Amino acid sequence: MTEKNLLAYFKSMEEAEAAMQQIKQLNLTDSSIRRVDGMPGDGNERIMNPLTSDFHSLGYLTLDAQITDHNAGILSAASVSASGLSSGGPDNRVTGRDVLLTAVIDANDYEQAVRTAEEHGGLV
Repeated sequence: MTEKNLLAYFKSMEEAEAAMQQIKQLNLTDSSIRRVDGMPGDGNERIMNPLTSDFHSLGYLTLDAQITDHNAGILSAASVSASGLSSGGPDNRVTGRDVLLTAVIDANDYEQAVRTAEEHGGLV
């Protein structure tokens, strides 16, 4: 049996769970639904003055990322979300899609699974 991997991003857990209910009716080997984040850690819990405090990077201040590596700090600061110079815009299809549905499915059922995920608002 040949298998394929399906990765679909959703805006809410409810959308992903509804899609998963239908995908489970297909020949499914393994699956999961998880919330993902592009930055490490649980956020910045410390109140500080950015003019006088020691902070790791712009990403640490604006993205609530727990960044300890110098290179990771530079990379996170390059994100448009860190600078605030972008609101996403109409062409930014990934804004708000932080729920990841992952499925390992039989190759014969893959196209049906993709259609199901897209019908429930998923980005495949």
